[in-house]
Amino acid sequence: MILFLALCFFGVAIGGATAFVIFWPLSLVHLRDRHPAVRARFAEGAFLQPAALRWLLAGGYYEVPDRQFTGLATPARIALIVILGALTACAVLWLWSIAP
Repeated sequence: MILFLALCFFGVAIGGATAFVIFWPLSLVHLRDRHPAVRARFAEGAFLQPAALRWLLAGGYYEVPDRQFTGLATPARIALIVILGALTACAVLWLWSIAP
């Protein structure tokens, strides 16, 4: 049962990754097109850049006064939190299943 729940959490992480892959690139393109000063903080290839992901997780995108951008970045942030939380839960359950 524990491994089944771990597998379910892994599926949730895959769903979060799907949402992240949809919303985060759209957010970065919106930054590139309408807010180049903010986009200049990140190097090329900001999709998986740790500084950009940290900025997203910390909610740094709220400093951009654009409701369209925050409407794209908020689902990306939620998806990233879901990915990290589900993978953590999956790892904990897996470790619990192999504990003696």
